[in-house]
Amino acid sequence: MTNALIRPAWTPVTIAMMVIGFMIFWPLGLAMIAYIIWGDRLDQFKADVNNATDSMANTFKRGASYAKPHGFDRTGNVAFDDWREAELRRLDEKRRELDSMRAEFDDYARELRRAKDQEEFDHFMKHRAKEVDAKPTKKTATKKVRKSSGGEAVPGV
Repeated sequence: MTNALIRPAWTPVTIAMMVIGFMIFWPLGLAMIAYIIWGDRLDQFKADVNNATDSMANTFKRGASYAKPHGFDRTGNVAFDDWREAELRRLDEKRRELDSMRAEFDDYARELRRAKDQEEFDHFMKHRAKEVDAKPTKKTATKKVRKSSGGEAVPGV
């Protein structure tokens, strides 16, 4: 048993923290209840999780060093194993071929989009140039009207 002020037990401090947790945000109050009830098991839980994680990591390390091609073990049937390896090599080659074809198509589609965008931009610029040429080059003078407001002249209104 620890002498800490906040420990997994029904002490005045933990009860006050639980009440404050419910007042601030209800999941905090529930978390405090869980800590009060099951908090003494946290050390063992942490040790169990660490052991499980370490054993899983060791399994992956060991498995990586003994990995077979394509992750398959030999079956004992030599003809089947040879056929399977040949088929897997063929499928890998086909996958690489399809990946390269897809990359070529993506490049082709990107180039088509770029050409279409360039064509639309050129059309816009021609249309804009025609509009600019069609506008009169002289600026027409607008007549400024002065209105009076309460005896004072207000310019431009």
